[in-house]
Amino acid sequence: MEILFITHKYPPYIGGMEKQSFELIRGMSKNHKVHYLAYTGKLSKVAWFRNLKREVKDILKKHTSIDIIHLNDGLMAAACIWLKKHTDIPIIATYHGLDITFPSKIFQNRIIKKLHRFDGGICVSNATSDACIERGFDTKKIFTVLNGVDHDLANIPIDPNFETKISQETGIDFANKKIVMTMGRAVQRKGFSWFLKNIVPHFDKDMLFLMVGPINKKTPLSHTLINGLPMGINTKIQLLLGIPTDTKAIIDALDNPNIKDNIYHAGKVSFQHLMQYLALADVFVMPNIKVDGDAEGFGLVALEASLRGAPVIASGIEGITDAVIDGKNGILLPTGDVSAWVNSIKSLLNDNDRLKKLSKQTKAYTLQHYSWEKMVEGYIEVFKNYI
Repeated sequence: MEILFITHKYPPYIGGMEKQSFELIRGMSKNHKVHYLAYTGKLSKVAWFRNLKREVKDILKKHTSIDIIHLNDGLMAAACIWLKKHTDIPIIATYHGLDITFPSKIFQNRIIKKLHRFDGGICVSNATSDACIERGFDTKKIFTVLNGVDHDLANIPIDPNFETKISQETGIDFANKKIVMTMGRAVQRKGFSWFLKNIVPHFDKDMLFLMVGPINKKTPLSHTLINGLPMGINTKIQLLLGIPTDTKAIIDALDNPNIKDNIYHAGKVSFQHLMQYLALADVFVMPNIKVDGDAEGFGLVALEASLRGAPVIASGIEGITDAVIDGKNGILLPTGDVSAWVNSIKSLLNDNDRLKKLSKQTKAYTLQHYSWEKMVEGYIEVFKNYI
């Protein structure tokens, strides 16, 4: 099988979609002939998209034995609608969530209908698959292949000096804290500000909410200009560009003197530090809330946390329910239910035997049911349907 992958989500950029794209291409290249056209930052993204049509045509002209073309997300598919008229090669797109639910009438009423023309679609979760079918995609052409996770994360050694080092650097006694950790971009759907305002005030003195992820206290000029646009337009642009819409609310909560001692925001950290933080965490939380048009496509961070031994407590919504299976590799709770979240976190942290058992169980379940290899096998099975 010979495949052309076209993606604008790829390393050196960091993120779940970039990781998925990289692992898919790398996994496929082990047993199949692969060509790929990826945005790597050498040009501006505008210039890259401007050159895209010419680059794709050149590749297809040079490699006439290509069997299938893969587009790595809905935006990539929208940019390549022209391709269906140019070639008879089957074209498959992957859909992640927001690239299907994006709340724009033009996108929903015009672009989505044009995406129906492609030969097939692969969704990263059942929630995304349902969203596609609700928008008129042919059920026979929509497939679900769950994302994977890197099993090597489970084998990264725990640094015995990390806890002491980080305690000295921060002035926080990590050794005597019950650590509730989360990570990700400061976007509203992640529920970070909701958690800070509603859950952390109920924390005991020995509980610490550890937050990892970039946060910019100084609002960039471009973001200020976007915020100044009429309501509705600014929201759509923020979603499209992934602008951290929850930043101000998080900063305000971090400055709250009543909960300040229960929070440590580590900011953006290295991969090595992230792995050690996850190993320190007693519990990892994904307190997502519902935001119109901005669904969580999967929940890769939950799998990564569980491989580092941190039991996961997550909102039982959207694509998270395909990454966290209640009672198997984590606990699912109703989104926005303060009592359920407070009681679940406290009861787990106060039961060391249950905590240790759940830590081992979630790690074992994730290792057994999720991997990049399984994901690649799923894509191969779909591709075979079209060759």
